[in-house]
Amino acid sequence: MEVEKVMNALMMKHPAEYEYHQAVREVLESIEDVYNANPHFETANIIGRLIEPDRILIFKVPWVDDQGLVHVNIGYRVQFNNAIGPYKGGLRFHPSVTLSILKFLGFEQIFKNSLTTLAMGGAKGGSDFNPKGKSDAEIMRFCQSFMLELWNLIGSEIDVPAGDIGVGGREIGYLFGMYKKLTHHHDGVLTGKGINWGGSLIRPEATGYGVVYFVYEMLATRGETLKGKTVAVSGFGNVAWGAVRKATELGAKVVTLSGPDGYILDMEGVSGKKIDFMIELRNSNEDIVKPYADEFSSARFIEGKRPWEVPCDIAIPCATQNELNAEDAQTLIKNRCTCICEGANMPSTPEAIELIQKNKILYSPGKASNAGGVATSGLEMSQNAMKLSWNKREVDARLHMIMKNIHESCMKYGKRDDGTIDYVKGANVAGFLKVANAMFDQGIV
Repeated sequence: MEVEKVMNALMMKHPAEYEYHQAVREVLESIEDVYNANPHFETANIIGRLIEPDRILIFKVPWVDDQGLVHVNIGYRVQFNNAIGPYKGGLRFHPSVTLSILKFLGFEQIFKNSLTTLAMGGAKGGSDFNPKGKSDAEIMRFCQSFMLELWNLIGSEIDVPAGDIGVGGREIGYLFGMYKKLTHHHDGVLTGKGINWGGSLIRPEATGYGVVYFVYEMLATRGETLKGKTVAVSGFGNVAWGAVRKATELGAKVVTLSGPDGYILDMEGVSGKKIDFMIELRNSNEDIVKPYADEFSSARFIEGKRPWEVPCDIAIPCATQNELNAEDAQTLIKNRCTCICEGANMPSTPEAIELIQKNKILYSPGKASNAGGVATSGLEMSQNAMKLSWNKREVDARLHMIMKNIHESCMKYGKRDDGTIDYVKGANVAGFLKVANAMFDQGIV
């Protein structure tokens, strides 16, 4: 395999899908040596088959607002690869949703799910629908219309969607209700369900918990802990919420949160009732973080900026793709940040990653460190299949063990000659080998 040759062909076939190209290139550059050392992969054209989705469903979603006006959005489901298990990946409802973004997310999901060691393939879906400012009744009508197109392509052993940006417990409930109505099945076809009807404890905060567990393991390689560390977090949704809770529990002090409007700086730390206020903010129709600074006198609001200018020991980007660029990375390096652990999907640009790794800062890609959410979704699937539910402590313990195992896989395949760990290569190679060997075993299908 020649990476540039593969990428040139991919970009010609799918022009202007920049996020998708970025995700594929990162993986191919990491696995090139391993792939070429296994000529049977090339014989079976594993790469050519892996970088193209199994299928893509694109459909219109008509819905009626509370004034009786009809609107039309576009819906998507990208089923990427099911070599190791049923397709699994979230649904994102946000105006920024495009096919390129969903292909990048679905491609990343293949390796993320593989790393969890659970039987889950990779997929992603969503719509350019914006839930912000909509009534519950409008969101319900949209979700029901969305499911009318999706229902016959999903199932507990076929494709199991979950939530993502813009899709929380409310949306999952409406989607599941329509699926159940259409199929007469009450099964684990969606994860992130309500705790009273098949959901798993700690699912909302699981991605953030997993990120912090991964930070814990990374710091341990240098004989350090989270205790006393200063942490900068971006975002203020479920991932940030979980990361703040677990980091605080383990003795760190989180000093930032961010939104599209800017970031807040709270040098006393985001803890106690401040963490609860994050949930109130997230559940409001105002997609801004400024009200936090209005509520707590210890915080101040910095408009139009990202939190990476704040001196910190650990940075956890939890917002969106490519939010941390080369300039941000240079600032973090200057301020002696020692660990950058991704909570979002691909939040760091390639230029930023190059700088971070060059300066020997502990760095983890999202496909490894933010796998806690889908891992807990997998645990929810297991509980559904066995018709039981585990308590919070048991789910948390299983999640912690999964993140520990992912870290060990990254160390196994990412260890450099000088003893440091290339977590990007480790995650990509570990995730790839499991999927590639499964594809080879199953023949050309």
